[in-house]
Amino acid sequence: MSLEAPKRRVYTVSRLNQEVQSALESGFGMVWLQGELSNFSRPASGHFYFSLKDSQSQIRCAMFRGRNRYINFEPQSGDEVLVRGKLGLYSARGDFQLIVEHMEPAGTGKLQAQFEATKKKLQALGWFSQEDKKPLPPMPQRIGVITSSTGAAIRDVLQVLARRCPQAEIILYPTLVQGAQAAPKIAAAINTADRRNEVDVLLLVRGGGSMEDLWAFNEENVARAVYECELPLVSGVGHEIDVTIADLVADLRAPTPSAAAELATPDDDIMIQRVAGAFYALVNITNSKVERHKSALQSLNTRLQSRHPRRLLEDRGQRIDELDERLRSAMRSETRQHRLQLAQLSSRMHAHSPSQRLINLRTNLISIKMRLDGSIQNKLISSTNRWKIAARALDTVSPLATLERGFAVVKHKDKVITDASTVEPGDKINTQVARGIIHSKIESIETADGDS
Repeated sequence: MSLEAPKRRVYTVSRLNQEVQSALESGFGMVWLQGELSNFSRPASGHFYFSLKDSQSQIRCAMFRGRNRYINFEPQSGDEVLVRGKLGLYSARGDFQLIVEHMEPAGTGKLQAQFEATKKKLQALGWFSQEDKKPLPPMPQRIGVITSSTGAAIRDVLQVLARRCPQAEIILYPTLVQGAQAAPKIAAAINTADRRNEVDVLLLVRGGGSMEDLWAFNEENVARAVYECELPLVSGVGHEIDVTIADLVADLRAPTPSAAAELATPDDDIMIQRVAGAFYALVNITNSKVERHKSALQSLNTRLQSRHPRRLLEDRGQRIDELDERLRSAMRSETRQHRLQLAQLSSRMHAHSPSQRLINLRTNLISIKMRLDGSIQNKLISSTNRWKIAARALDTVSPLATLERGFAVVKHKDKVITDASTVEPGDKINTQVARGIIHSKIESIETADGDS
């Protein structure tokens, strides 16, 4: 029995790297990884290249420009981050690496979700409504500051207030601004300041920090204290990019503690300019009022002159003359109108008087009689002519005229005989001639065909 050597399976380097890369991508899929950024670089291409390490190991990572543009912070070496990506192999060098698709600061994912949930809830309650925002006093005499008594925020605020509004009295309400006990302490400080009601405006401030450091200002009990506070409240928590729930509920949000102090107080130089502007405006208003009063006095004097008794008497006398002339003119016009109406009525009465009507009726009667006589005469002539024409026509067709020419009408029993066969010998017949009737008796009959 012969033993054959096993067949060798030889890979090229490229093929081996490709199969390893395929096995890594299909075997693990998408993974989440937490660690510290190391050797972070961002070349001109815009891609991120870095290592993610813990206390014992590290892994090379790449995050391409198409994905890293969606992160909302600036990653730096030393940052603790949470990433999501796929395991792979850079086949050109055979380097094992993680292709990152998402990156966020470690620990902020859960906090961000909690922040969004609280924000959505309070927005639904109307705690962010602009209608509920209270205006800030233009010249506060007392300013309350709620912050840590040992932090940098109080120093920044005091410097700004000393420069902008040195005459204002500052009252500090010290409290914790970080840690598990910070939220109830901050809410208690707000309630205390609101209950004492000894300041004109409140500043709720804290310096910058991570989301965990600022989390106390996202708690609902702090938001409730801010919302229920009767004093105007300015929130200046963290840096410009930091936004907390307290910022959204406050009457005014400032990007920093220093900005909160500036927004709550007027600048002395600006106030001097405003006072000067107000003084000149007051002078202008006063001068304008004096000019208006002079004009009004002149107008009243003119009106007084126009209403002098002598002037009034002259005006009334002229008015009486005008009315007298108008009255006379109206009376003359009225008289002419009445005379014209009287002439018209007289003419109409003369036309409708009984004597005139009798004359008119007689004239009409004579005219009608003449028309009637003429009509009767014409009717008689016309009737006579028609009668003569009819008589001539009647004579033309009359049987008597026929009889005058020698013809006769023979009747038997009042029936005209036109056929000899209708009578018999011995019958009595009547023969009518032009003048008279002949009675006779038939002796014999001869028909048209010669029979008798």
